Amino acid sequence: MQIIVRLSNPVNAIKEKFNQFREILSDRWNAFAQFMVDVVYDRCRSSRAAEMTASILFLLSHIFHGLVRFRWYLYENRFLRNTPLGCLVVVVGNLTVGGTGKTPVVEKFARTLRDRGRKVAILSRGYKSKNEGLARKLWRKFTHGDESPPKIVSDGKTVLLDSEVAGDEPYMLARNLPGVVVLCDKNRVKAGSYAIREFGCDTLILDDGFQYLPLKGRLNLLLVDKTNPFGNQHLLPRGILREPIQHLSRASYILLTKSDGKRDENLLELIREYNSTAEIIECAHKPQFLQALWTEVQKPLDAIKGTKIAVFSGIATPESFERMLEQHGAEICYNRRFLDHHRFTDHEISQIFQEVGQLEDVTMIVTTEKDAVRLSENIKSPVPIYYLRLEIDILSGQEDFEAAVGRICFPRQGIEDSETSTTK
Repeated sequence: MQIIVRLSNPVNAIKEKFNQFREILSDRWNAFAQFMVDVVYDRCRSSRAAEMTASILFLLSHIFHGLVRFRWYLYENRFLRNTPLGCLVVVVGNLTVGGTGKTPVVEKFARTLRDRGRKVAILSRGYKSKNEGLARKLWRKFTHGDESPPKIVSDGKTVLLDSEVAGDEPYMLARNLPGVVVLCDKNRVKAGSYAIREFGCDTLILDDGFQYLPLKGRLNLLLVDKTNPFGNQHLLPRGILREPIQHLSRASYILLTKSDGKRDENLLELIREYNSTAEIIECAHKPQFLQALWTEVQKPLDAIKGTKIAVFSGIATPESFERMLEQHGAEICYNRRFLDHHRFTDHEISQIFQEVGQLEDVTMIVTTEKDAVRLSENIKSPVPIYYLRLEIDILSGQEDFEAAVGRICFPRQGIEDSETSTTK
């Protein structure tokens, strides 16, 4: 027995050292990635390292700009063609990366369409979802001779995949939208065909599809974050733009998200410079209630008024989330931010819970709904943990939103037939 112990101790020591080394590397990588994000968002300008990094990224953004324009030129001049699917296709997307609050808008639109009798499928690329292994792909191709089908996150009746396999947003949408099919695949043409063929869908919503040119929508809903519309107006990687601001012209409707209801003349003038016809709808992400994780317990927003809370999140713009909590009277005593779509490790969550447990008078931990779907029940929190449930509230342009839904639900005679022809 003693021999076994002596042999096993070195193995355990090596494993422990390896785990410590991996955690150190992970922390350093996260710190570097956060530094790069801060440079892109112009949150740090004083250091020489930030200035040098910004200069390099500025040169790279010019290369990216050229590639974007060239790709658009190929589709615009029919060197590359989009594929019609013979049904209504609605695109919801943005010109920037992260932070526009797209998922609640997709949810509201899909729910409204479903309630008006459309058979809706949401097509997502499944950002940061778990990919099928190479061996399995090869085996499927060898045995079936075709590509793998899209991931079925929800068949409209049951949520079939978790957030790790499906991705955060698709899983959230599937969980919140019974009666709506949710599919994940980088090839949205393939996923759309599958939704029509297997589920009889007559309406496809391309989640984050503004840059997906192989499948063109009849309506393009473009989201613009009113608190930070276009960043520093540079393209990736120096700024947050995926496309030049001039591509506002492609939008059928422009939704100004995170609005406070006040008219911003400068932003409206900039939008109208590139798009004089699109309807502009202002909306806010309105907190609804606090939902306890892993239970059915809900608390009203008044529950955080005058209380000390701890907060952590892994979203693109954590400031807006934290501001909502403070506006409802909470005092944030502990705050930890991670990168957008960060996949939490047990070590990180244990560390957060340990640090929160040492604080006095902290009554709860609050995170976002998107972050909540990535948490495991294995680690017990020292205080109750909740996520903030948000929904879209139309502040102005309600008539335009209803008109957009009406166009889809009750299309003009012949419009669906026209979509079976080649679109441009």
